[in-house]
Amino acid sequence: MTEPLLQIKGLSVDFRTDDGVVHAVTDVSLAVQPGEIVAIVGESGSGKTVTAMSVLRLLPKAAEVSADAIAFRGTDLRTLSAARLRAIRGGPVGMIFQDPMTALNPVMTIGGQVAEAVLLHQRRPDRKAAWRRAVELLGLVGVPDPAERVKQYPHEFSGGMRQRAMIAMAIANDPDLIIADEPTTALDVTIQAQVLALLRKAQAETGAATILITHDLGVVAELADRVVVMYAGRVVESAGVRELFAVPRHPYTKGLLASLPRMDLDVDQLDPIPGNPPNMAAPPAGCPFHPRCPLARDRCRTELPPLLEIGVGRSSACHFHDELAVTA
Repeated sequence: MTEPLLQIKGLSVDFRTDDGVVHAVTDVSLAVQPGEIVAIVGESGSGKTVTAMSVLRLLPKAAEVSADAIAFRGTDLRTLSAARLRAIRGGPVGMIFQDPMTALNPVMTIGGQVAEAVLLHQRRPDRKAAWRRAVELLGLVGVPDPAERVKQYPHEFSGGMRQRAMIAMAIANDPDLIIADEPTTALDVTIQAQVLALLRKAQAETGAATILITHDLGVVAELADRVVVMYAGRVVESAGVRELFAVPRHPYTKGLLASLPRMDLDVDQLDPIPGNPPNMAAPPAGCPFHPRCPLARDRCRTELPPLLEIGVGRSSACHFHDELAVTA
């Protein structure tokens, strides 16, 4: 294995609220290799976005972040000055935010915003060259008539077109890493497929590694090389995409897969995971999934299962992961 492009070790993030301390992320470690597409999946509130935002220090000031390391190309991002971190954001690390309508500036043209992303990382800023690059990028991501559309404002773009503009900004400076936070949320199915194809194209053209944050396992199956499953702020399983879909080794992963419709099986109804995710201001003792888990036993209610390596490139945080290998 080569040196990881991104290495996160022991990341924890807390938020102090009126209801107490919310443990949004607890002891998360993951690595992303050059050119690899890693999907981070889980229900809303599982800590996916908080983990990704911690990389570029984009969390609000109220967040209390601790980690053993958050290293990009061997440089610990926690120690960088604000100026050096700005040089990384939008440069070697591109970010595609979940809601392009709130991420884009409503009083700047689309072209102005894409050009700004280019200008910020030019040694000798050239506004005409940056504008030409904006037109080129919008054409690259499939915006029709880009020479005219660059003059328009975000409200004049559809949801799918705004997401294309966000992708154009993310790849403007040929990044080594793209972080895509729920890039297909709130888009209809046809537009989702177009955006996914565009993400694949962008990743292929730039050669960038990608962190794909999503709750859509169909997206994961189509794009990802490896999957990190999060629940209640913790990593509960990690595996290659084929291995995880074929034989899930954590009850939560198995439940997520069972709740999906499948074309190869004739079923009358889906099998949802019972209950709700825990309140992270007062998480349950033991395994956080035990109140919803069909395998839960006394040990699960008192003892937190560690995330253990159970095979090459595979890990699980379940006391009874071996049973799932037998029953899968």
